[in-house]
Amino acid sequence: MTIVEPQPSRPSRAPADAAYRQVRRATAELLAEGPPGAGALPVAHCPDWTVDRLVAHLVEVCARVHGRVTGSVPDATPDAGLPELLAEWGRLSGPVEEFLAGPDSMDGHILVMDAFTHELDLRQALGVAPPVDHPALPVALGVLLRGLSAALDGHGLPPLAVQTEHGRAVAGTGEPAVTVAGPWHEVYLSLAGRRSAAQIRSLRWSADPGRWLPAFTWGPFRVPESPVATSVR
Repeated sequence: MTIVEPQPSRPSRAPADAAYRQVRRATAELLAEGPPGAGALPVAHCPDWTVDRLVAHLVEVCARVHGRVTGSVPDATPDAGLPELLAEWGRLSGPVEEFLAGPDSMDGHILVMDAFTHELDLRQALGVAPPVDHPALPVALGVLLRGLSAALDGHGLPPLAVQTEHGRAVAGTGEPAVTVAGPWHEVYLSLAGRRSAAQIRSLRWSADPGRWLPAFTWGPFRVPESPVATSVR
């Protein structure tokens, strides 16, 4: 996977610790500004989850990494509300962000990608537009492009050029045979299993995308059967 032709609007890549910290802060801000009872809202991109469960997941992942880097497994916080979950996330995050500030690692980048993807899920649940850019975007998108690259190679498919307002990347090995383009958040959500085949087709393709669609299912991500409706305030 190769990044080429960056655009002037492309966000500069922030250190992984700063990217993760911004996701945590943005999550707290979004919930502080959200409606009463936001914790009970459904999360369309994660079936059977509510906002409470989404934030609990973020804390659980942080706790696992905290335990791995410190050797001390934090106590569970069953049935905690959103204020308690956010406080616990802040308490656990120090050693985790120190780990992220160290040498780049795929585990660290996956942690950032997971957190940022769920920030986008939270925004959708709250009806809040995606940010124009975000310090976590370059790291998170890099993970998704690597996954797409492996999926393309695994399916024996030609490379795919991916174009957004922030730049152009080539997923797969070799010269791209087709280009897909669209707003960064639509491309990102397509790569992260949050857009249906019809929605992926609605991006701007330079050729019929049919043969490339199987590669959008990879790792933990599955193309949903039905489009997910979005609302933005």
